[in-house]
Amino acid sequence: MNTRTVGRPEPDEIPSHYVGYIKRVLELDPVMACVEQIEETTTLLRGLSETEAMSRYERGKWSIKEVVGHLADVERIMAYRALRIARGDATPLPSFDENAYVPVAKFDTRSLADLVGELRTVRAATLALLRTFDADAWQRRGTASGKPVSVRALAFMIPGHERHHVEILRTRYGVGGVASS
Repeated sequence: MNTRTVGRPEPDEIPSHYVGYIKRVLELDPVMACVEQIEETTTLLRGLSETEAMSRYERGKWSIKEVVGHLADVERIMAYRALRIARGDATPLPSFDENAYVPVAKFDTRSLADLVGELRTVRAATLALLRTFDADAWQRRGTASGKPVSVRALAFMIPGHERHHVEILRTRYGVGGVASS
């Protein structure tokens, strides 16, 4: 039985660049959203061939493999931020440039199965962490990328960010259906 009460983040604890991601999470518990979502995402990706996973919907855009690697990277960073803030660390946390991370990571040299396995492992670690937070931890606030943010905003951002990219995989890349033109 789930006795966790997280509550949706208030506007003053959500950096403006997270708002769109958080709006994608209709569930009241970001932990349960993360549990259900990883199965949906891995099922969506499971049917792709290595050739399909190298596709890009437009020149200069990330391949599907790069999107999957990006999801794992961002989730690690958001979980790390949540850990620091939940533990009462008031040190301002720096920003990061996801566009600089992707080429250096060389995700396209790895198999899609390996990348999806990594994403699942990262999610398992995120869930293990989030499940340790008590009511006080969920409410704690800190600073990341120069903006105030709460632990619960970070927790909602994780599945919201993934939903954003899964929607792009469906609509732009045609994964699991037909791409839009």
